[in-house]
Amino acid sequence: MRIYNTLTRKKEELKTITPGEVKIYACGPTVYNYIHIGNARPICVFDVLRRYMEYRGMKVTYVQNFTDVDDKIIKKANEEGVSAEEISQRYIAECKKDMEALNVRPAIVHPQATQEICGMLEMIQKLIDDGHAYVADDGTVYYRVRSFRDYGKLSHKNLDDLEGGKRSLLVSGEDQKEDPLDFVLWKPKKEGEPYWVSPWGEGRPGWHIECSAMARRYLGKTIDIHCGGQDLIFPHHENEIAQSEALTGKRFAKYWTHNGLIKVNGQKMSKSLGNSLLLEDLLKQYSNEAVKFALLSTGYRGDINITDSLFPEAEAHLRRFYELIARAEEAFPDEKGGEESIDKRFDEAMSDDFNTALALSDL
Repeated sequence: MRIYNTLTRKKEELKTITPGEVKIYACGPTVYNYIHIGNARPICVFDVLRRYMEYRGMKVTYVQNFTDVDDKIIKKANEEGVSAEEISQRYIAECKKDMEALNVRPAIVHPQATQEICGMLEMIQKLIDDGHAYVADDGTVYYRVRSFRDYGKLSHKNLDDLEGGKRSLLVSGEDQKEDPLDFVLWKPKKEGEPYWVSPWGEGRPGWHIECSAMARRYLGKTIDIHCGGQDLIFPHHENEIAQSEALTGKRFAKYWTHNGLIKVNGQKMSKSLGNSLLLEDLLKQYSNEAVKFALLSTGYRGDINITDSLFPEAEAHLRRFYELIARAEEAFPDEKGGEESIDKRFDEAMSDDFNTALALSDL
């Protein structure tokens, strides 16, 4: 089985830490609203990756988190006059409904950031003790990026180029940084925000430390595959590597797997452009299988451009597919010929970097 590794920018033979077993961590959605089709894509893609490995006889430990403390969640809670927890729990439940509608199996565990604060505090304190992090006067804890020699190895970005960009982007409140590249591990509380007690004052964790802590707790110091969207490569996944490997001295993940982006009529999908497509709305217009078929008909690393014809064409493909199977079964009720060759081509496609597009074509 071969898999494309973002870290090395090439396909590699999959060699897991423990033969016959694979540990996978997938970055899940931030739960402040119904999930959109961009959230649904990695959820579907990496569920297929997990299922195929199980089909091949591997023992899979699959972890996908929910980010349930975030500026967007807090903003939504303040707008509605409810707690951030109420918002996050509401949309975790809605996300699970949508996952079920797409026939996506639950992960072995869906950790929530707010339930893993103790692990984050331990990690941050050790990073401070080891000189990889420092506490600013206002209680913010920053990660010292230049203390990690390999920073930039995932995104293949140059530190000096990053620094030039960062210096022009310094905003109010960040002037206590030693270096413009440093990022937040812990931030002091603001009025109207949830907070936790820490050695550096009441506050909440930064986004990057959350995933590092959850991956470490449920999968160990080194995991086999870390998944997520391409938009997370930098800075999120780069920062996860820096803080995790500085802490343990071990490789954080052997393989980094990233799905492509969703575009709508050639434009990047975003709330600011008003072209976000909620999965809930799509499932009212099209069958769940058509939506999933459309998401898997393109190789997971490629971008998907959603046009008015994408989902209707998926519906038509599926209709012809099932009609052909029905006619074949009716015409040859006792025949099972051809299954071996179909299975072989399917396996060849899926074993080559989980090529769902070719696998569906062969089927």
